[in-house]
Amino acid sequence: MGQHRRQEGDTPFELAESIVPHHHRVDPENWENLYVVGDVHGCLETFERLLSELGVSADDLVVCVGDLIRKGPDSKGVLSLVRERDNIRSVRGNNEQGLLDGSKSDPALDEDDLAYIETLPLAISFDDALVVHGGLDHREPLTDHDPEDILEMRSLTGGGYDRPYWFENRTETPRVFFGHTVLSEAFATPAAVGLDTGCVYGGQLTAYDWNDDEFVSVDPAETYKERSSDSIVDPRPAAPLTE
Repeated sequence: MGQHRRQEGDTPFELAESIVPHHHRVDPENWENLYVVGDVHGCLETFERLLSELGVSADDLVVCVGDLIRKGPDSKGVLSLVRERDNIRSVRGNNEQGLLDGSKSDPALDEDDLAYIETLPLAISFDDALVVHGGLDHREPLTDHDPEDILEMRSLTGGGYDRPYWFENRTETPRVFFGHTVLSEAFATPAAVGLDTGCVYGGQLTAYDWNDDEFVSVDPAETYKERSSDSIVDPRPAAPLTE
């Protein structure tokens, strides 16, 4: 197992005071390869198959965008895998946060699992990139984003699946890697990379290969949960917002 520090260097951008204690910094130079993986949602077999497809070794780092748990068949197995591997890390998703605040439940998980979930950061950064679960609003300074913002951000209207979406309009750094919004296909611009391609809903589980600048995806064994098409986004870069 690779032995790497949890905090590796200074962050080139300033975070809100409420986020700073829940932020981990990593240095890609300390790893052979770096991969960012979309929402796993308890799909352990699919996650393991993606790691195999990527050829992940102990010298490679895998960063997950949160929502490791719920909806799929094996939340506990996914958590156990991440806990056991020093080279797999994850930010906290809204499903993890929901377990902590009591708004969601997962009978497969026990108090020890919840204690681990509480240690998950809200953000992980490397180079000029930031991994969060939900997203950022480019109209507000990064320092004004609270935990709820980065866990839940989706539409700039404040609603659910209604355009404009934050990621289609973002042009600023840091480049944000995110999940939460279910996409019909992975999305990438210089400012945002969307990775939730709905593996638990019969889509794919997707990783972004940081070194080779490409997506790698695998199909799930089955559809574990149905989802209506109006809550699956066909992503596209949008025209700049009119202020």
